[in-house]
Amino acid sequence: MKSKLFLSIISLLLVASIIGCAQAAPASTKSAKLVVGFAQIGQESGWRDAETASIQFYAGQNLDTIDLKFADAQQQQQNQIKALKSFIEMGVDVIGLAPVVETGWDAVFAEAKEAKIPIILVDRMAKVDESLYATFIGSDFILEGNNAAIEMSRLIGGSGNVVELEGTVGASAANDRKTGFHDELAKNHTGITILASQTGDFTRAKGKEVMESFLKTYEGQINGVYAHNDDMALGAIEAIKEAGLKPGVDIKIVSVDGVRGIFEAMAAGEANVTVECNPLLGPQFFDAAAKLKAGQTVDKWIKSDEGVYRSETAAADLPNRKY
Repeated sequence: MKSKLFLSIISLLLVASIIGCAQAAPASTKSAKLVVGFAQIGQESGWRDAETASIQFYAGQNLDTIDLKFADAQQQQQNQIKALKSFIEMGVDVIGLAPVVETGWDAVFAEAKEAKIPIILVDRMAKVDESLYATFIGSDFILEGNNAAIEMSRLIGGSGNVVELEGTVGASAANDRKTGFHDELAKNHTGITILASQTGDFTRAKGKEVMESFLKTYEGQINGVYAHNDDMALGAIEAIKEAGLKPGVDIKIVSVDGVRGIFEAMAAGEANVTVECNPLLGPQFFDAAAKLKAGQTVDKWIKSDEGVYRSETAAADLPNRKY
C-alpha cells in the first residue's frame, strides 16, 4: 500500500510539473533580440550597395542584440511584397522597406498593421495612408532636385538646353527629383530648356544607352545633363566621351547621390556637381527599430544630413568619402 501511495504521489508531481512547464512556455516564444525583416530593392547602383552594406554591417556588429532577416528583391515589387508577407508570418518585431515604386503597398501594409508589426520606410516613400507606416528615414528628394537645378543654372550661365536621365519609373526618388528640378527651373531659371527626359532606371548601363540616344537626336544642342543618380551620370560620361566630346566641359553634368565614382569623375574634370543623398542609414534605422519595439514613438520623418559637392573640391573631398 505504501508503495502504491508513493507512486501515486510521484505521478501527481510529474503531471503538475508538465502543466507548469506548458503554462510557462509562451513567455520564451518572443526573442529577446530585436528581430528585423528588411526588404531591399536590389543592387541597381553603388549607392544602393552602400545602403545595404550599412544595414548589414550594423546588424553584424550587434549580433548579440539584433537578428536581421534580409531579402533582395532584384528590382521587382512582387518580390518585396512576398518578402513582407514572409516577415509577417515569421512575426518579426519591425519591418524595413526601401520600396521599388511608390504605389501598390496598401494591402500588405495593412496586413503588417493587423499583425502589429511597424514598418519603417527607408530612403524611398510609399503612397499609403500615414497610419500604415511608423516613420520614413531618408532625404528630401524635392530639395535635391531644387539644388540640382540651381547648380545646373550656375554651370551653364542661366540659359541653354539640358537633358534629363530619370530614375526608375514610379519610384519616389525619381518622381520627386524630377518635380524639384522642373519646379525650380520654371520659377527661377526660365532661360533653361529641358530637351528630353527619359528613364535610365538608376543604372549605369541604361544611363549610357539613353545618353547615346540623346546625343544622336540632339547633336550639338545639349549643354547639360541632369541625372537622378550618379550611376546614370557615369554611364552618360562614357557615352559623351565615345561621341568625341568632353564631359564636364562641353556638356556639364549634375547628378544626385555622392558616390565615390562621381567624386573620381569630378576630380578628373569629367563631372561638375553631385547633390548628396546619404545611404549610410544603418545606425538611424536600427535606432528607430529598437524604439518601436520598446513601444516608443519616433518622428514621422527622420532626415539624413547631406550637402552639395562640386568639382573644385572633389580631389580634397575624395579621401573622406565612405561609399
